Amino acid sequence: MDISSLAFRTDLALARLAGSEVEDRGDHVVVRTPDNPDYYWGNFLLLPRAPSSVEIPGWEARFAATFPRCRHRAYGVASPDGTRADLAGFADAGLEVDASTVMTATAVGEPPRPNREATYRPLHTDDDWEQQVGLWSSSEEDGVTPEFVRAKVAAERRMTEVGAGAWWGAFEGDRLLSSMGLFAASPGLARFQQVQTHPDARGRGLAGTLVHRVGRYGLEELGARTLVMVADPEYLAIRIYRSVGFEATETQLQAQRRPS
Repeated sequence: MDISSLAFRTDLALARLAGSEVEDRGDHVVVRTPDNPDYYWGNFLLLPRAPSSVEIPGWEARFAATFPRCRHRAYGVASPDGTRADLAGFADAGLEVDASTVMTATAVGEPPRPNREATYRPLHTDDDWEQQVGLWSSSEEDGVTPEFVRAKVAAERRMTEVGAGAWWGAFEGDRLLSSMGLFAASPGLARFQQVQTHPDARGRGLAGTLVHRVGRYGLEELGARTLVMVADPEYLAIRIYRSVGFEATETQLQAQRRPS
């Protein structure tokens, strides 16, 4: 299946790095993470276009047959543009719909208020990764269970062990306060993953400074010519990414239904 979306092309490349299965079935792509069935975007169907209302029941049946252990529903659309209105069929069927901003940069600069007090480095030790579990657990996302967190962090660590990138952290002393991953998705292209900051440490310039440091790592050490970031257009973090050099270039369309 042709995938013109830069966001989903890099998503699929990193899913493979993390150990997920990616299967192209011609008219759609299946992404499957058997050891973490509660991970919505590790178990989803990628469709070539947004389906109409009359097509939704067929995709819902196909999802159920493909993922019998999953209680959620999750769908992506492989086009590089569009709006929430294009996902009206999903919305009419009771799914949450989202149009995220895909941002790219070919160079990065310091944020307006860099934090020079923290230490910025890749996660290496068992303690680093255990703190990453704690940082994930502090997330305000719905449906984040201890089992999900452990499986997700284990996948993040596997990604670093294959040498395609690193998971970086901002540390105050030995305490991890903010983290994000950056991995080579294809020659010249690197994708950021899961920017997180502990709720108690927000507003201190950690995330912006970390994006700058990690972006330089991608350009100078991973050999990337283009950095890719996906952001919520309505969340304040998008201003941080713009401040260090990222610009909006595409839209990523997704729909999901949480378990009842």
